[in-house]
Amino acid sequence: MTDHVPAEPAPAEPTGRIVLLTTSHRVAPGVLSWPAWQVLHAADRVLCADPAHPQLPYLRDAGIEVEQAAPDAPALVGACAGGRTVVVLPGGEGDRRLTDGLARLAGSGRVSMPDLELLPGSYDLPGARLLDLVQVMDRIRRECPWSSRQTHRGLAKYGIEEAYELVEAIEDGNRTELREELGDVLLQVVFHARIAEEYRADAEGEEGEEGEEGEDGDGPFSIDDVAGTLVEKLVRRHPHVFGDATADTPEEVKEHWLRTKAVEKQRESVTDGIPLGQPGLALAAKLAGRARTGGVPVDLPRGEGVGYELLALAARAEAAGIDPETALRAAARAYRDAIRAAEGVGP
Repeated sequence: MTDHVPAEPAPAEPTGRIVLLTTSHRVAPGVLSWPAWQVLHAADRVLCADPAHPQLPYLRDAGIEVEQAAPDAPALVGACAGGRTVVVLPGGEGDRRLTDGLARLAGSGRVSMPDLELLPGSYDLPGARLLDLVQVMDRIRRECPWSSRQTHRGLAKYGIEEAYELVEAIEDGNRTELREELGDVLLQVVFHARIAEEYRADAEGEEGEEGEEGEDGDGPFSIDDVAGTLVEKLVRRHPHVFGDATADTPEEVKEHWLRTKAVEKQRESVTDGIPLGQPGLALAAKLAGRARTGGVPVDLPRGEGVGYELLALAARAEAAGIDPETALRAAARAYRDAIRAAEGVGP
């Protein structure tokens, strides 16, 4: 009698691999990660449903054959039979249909699924969403009946309002509102920069809308010019970060900042550049601070009335390192809360 030896099971057929290769529209087409290029060159098939996909010309230049096809989930799984690798370049509304179909097949348990991989071919760098903001602002400026007619002067009041709302969100400690108000302030920056692109220097001797002229006589500038100027300023005023200077304390950093700023501005007076339109307490503190740090030996003017008393208080607060505007706002908020409590109204 011979022992029965069970036959070995036939080896399972390789199920293959599906790679969904995603790319960011904020990164230039053709700039892909090394793993993405490796997968593309090694794939048995590369599929793309969108004939206008921005990556296609670059893939074809690299010798990669791309098929225009939009298979459903079962067809895509079938294309991987025998261990083949299929790369799909998602794009358009069909993506959700395909991924949902693959999820349903995997969950059914009736199909031997290939390996599924989501491979980012390019990544957004920090600040990438700012590119979206610039594009959205550009379209709004062209197509919105209200936005297309706005000028720097017409928007000025909104800049002030948004700045105050930002301060209020900071004082309230509400991070959700803080994020929103920061966005509103950023909108003002992008909006003004977009308007500035349209200034035409060829209208010599003519004023622009609402009597505006090119503020710097330099012609148009863009958001990139604004950002570039700011980057140069920050690098220049932080020699302890980007240069050979050293600064170990906040006070030393401030000295670097003021020294560099003085060289840049070449001002005749320490009061030059102080905006007189700011709130009174802030203005008084700024003037007192400039006089103190500039070593200008001048006494506070004396006179009758509450204005001179407030000036003296603001100067005293500034010398003590206290922002009088912030201090008064905090006291005013406490006063408001006391009034509401006396009225029986909640906070």
